[in-house]
Amino acid sequence: MIGCFSFYPGKNLGACGEGGMAVTSDPDRARTMRMLRDWGQERRYHHVLKGFNYRMEGLQGSILRVKLRHLEAWTEARRAHARGYAAQLAGTDAVTPSEQPWARHVYHVYAIRTASREALQRTLLANGVQTGIHYPIPVHLQPAWADLGYRAGQFPHSEQAAAEVLSLPMYPELSCTQRETVSAVLREEAYVI
Repeated sequence: MIGCFSFYPGKNLGACGEGGMAVTSDPDRARTMRMLRDWGQERRYHHVLKGFNYRMEGLQGSILRVKLRHLEAWTEARRAHARGYAAQLAGTDAVTPSEQPWARHVYHVYAIRTASREALQRTLLANGVQTGIHYPIPVHLQPAWADLGYRAGQFPHSEQAAAEVLSLPMYPELSCTQRETVSAVLREEAYVI
């Protein structure tokens, strides 16, 4: 088994440039991953595999090491904002994220679902609130996967989610006032069409 982590700058624990990590307890997989990240070299100038240059810069590692000390506090701030959003958006047409009893949500994004996404996004923007639409095209409809032969309508749940998700502002430094402003716009009866 292999676990992968992204340190993209916008992530909860993000570097200031590109970065990532893969972990495993399997020594053979660890050896292969080390070779793949360094042009497939088993040792200097001995290329065993067709690899890549995926070595993270030391500066990025240093930045991540400092930021790691703050990750738990940042996560708790995000979780508090998520609880605030959930309470403030209760009774609206927005479907808010839920946390499963066996998991701990870290709220990298706070993506709601609404059938009125475009109108809501315009109204939020008119009120000075930036939002995002993460993953607006389902994987099965991406050109890179066209060779699999899937068509629109074959995965209706993912297609509906892609049409409805809207990411609200979510970051540790978000103020309660900012969150309440977002929520107030969502609670309005009608969105600008």
